[in-house]
Amino acid sequence: MPVELRKRKAPQPPPEPAPVAKRASKPAAAAKPASKVKKAEAPKKAAPKAEEKKAEEKKAEEKKTEEKKTAKTEEKKAAAAASKAGAVAVGDVVDLDGFGGEVETNEGEKTSLKKLVEESGSGVVLFTYPKASTPGCTNQVCLFRDAYEPLTADGLAIYGLSSDSPKANTTFREKQKLPYPLLCDPAATLIAAIGLKKQPKGTQRGVFVVDKQGRVLVAEPGGPAATVERVKALVEKLKK
Repeated sequence: MPVELRKRKAPQPPPEPAPVAKRASKPAAAAKPASKVKKAEAPKKAAPKAEEKKAEEKKAEEKKTEEKKTAKTEEKKAAAAASKAGAVAVGDVVDLDGFGGEVETNEGEKTSLKKLVEESGSGVVLFTYPKASTPGCTNQVCLFRDAYEPLTADGLAIYGLSSDSPKANTTFREKQKLPYPLLCDPAATLIAAIGLKKQPKGTQRGVFVVDKQGRVLVAEPGGPAATVERVKALVEKLKK
C-alpha cells in the first residue's frame, strides 16, 4: 500500500524585536555666569621693595669689601714708610726736628725726642718694651731702675717707651717705683722711627741712644738684660 507523504507545516517566523526606547539626551549644562568664571592668575612678581632692599644690601657688601682692600693698601704703605723711617744705624746723624713725631709722658705731657734731647745733659736713652706690667717688661724696667744712677751720672736721660696708654704706664711706673718717666706712643711713630716697630704691628724690645748733636750711638733690639748691658758698655766707653 503506497506510503502517504504528509506535508510539514511551515515554521512560524520569529517575532519581531520590540523597538528599543531612545534615552532622553541630557540637557546641556547651563553656561556659568561670566562673573563666576575664575580668571587664570598671573604669576606673582617680586615686590619692588624687596628687590630694592637686595640691591642695597649687595651695594653695602661691595662697599665693605672695597673699604677692606683700601685699608690693607694703606696699612702696607704705612708699614713701608715706618720701615724706611726706622732705617737708622749707629753713626748716623738724624734731624731731630719732627723725628718720630709727638709722644706723651705717662703723666699726659706732650713731648718729642727733640725736646727730650734738649732737656738732657748729654743725650737720651730710649729702651722699648712690648707691654706694660708683663713679666719680661717688668724685668727690663727694674734692671734700668737698679742701674739708674750709674747710667745717668754723665748726663744721659733714660726713658722707657711703649705703645701703652698713659694710665697703663702710670700704674706700671708707680708699682715698680721707677725713677724715670715712661713714654706713651700709641701710634708707634717714634718706635717706628728708631727702627723698633714690629710689622704689621707691635713693639720690638730694644734700645736706642742719641747724643745732643743727633748722632746715633746705639740702635739695636735685645732682651731685658741685653738692653741694660748695652747702655752700661756705652757709658764706660764714653768715659774713656
